[in-house]
Amino acid sequence: MARLTVYSDTDPTVVELASADHGLVAAHLALAGVLFERWPVPQAIPDVADAQAVLDAYDGPVAALMEARGFQSADVVRMPRGFTDAAARRAAFLAEHTHEEDEARFFVQGSGAFYLHTDGKVYRIVCGAGDMLSIPARMKHWFDMGPEPDFTAIRFFTRPDGWVATFTGDVIADRFPKYEPVTGPVR
Repeated sequence: MARLTVYSDTDPTVVELASADHGLVAAHLALAGVLFERWPVPQAIPDVADAQAVLDAYDGPVAALMEARGFQSADVVRMPRGFTDAAARRAAFLAEHTHEEDEARFFVQGSGAFYLHTDGKVYRIVCGAGDMLSIPARMKHWFDMGPEPDFTAIRFFTRPDGWVATFTGDVIADRFPKYEPVTGPVR
């Protein structure tokens, strides 16, 4: 289940909105030009399943999104718990950047947090299994997979060379709370 927190971009202690209500999250992100959807999650996909098996499990929604948004390809990225280079991989995405194409991700398993910087605000959207997020081209953002990444996501591309980032040089990401997934029972 997704959770949205909206901050002032000048002060990360000022929380303007915090919600896990899907309708409110989707509506608030839509106002910022961001597509957010919940897709049904079928049975759990085994960790040993290859990328094609993951894509096949979501073939209907994947094909519909590709058709509607003009994506030319999709692939699967996995960051299993205990990945040996996790700290370096996390750090690679923590700097604010943009893309010349929409960045769309569907979380099959696990979670991560996207931070969107637009209109004087930072929108932190924690995505989990079943969440599909499409960030418009040229929107400033960064991604935090947490200190012990554990997720599988389908990525969508319009460019043949896939994910290409242009870093802004702004250190804004350093000022905002990092993503720390909640594990174990919630009380």
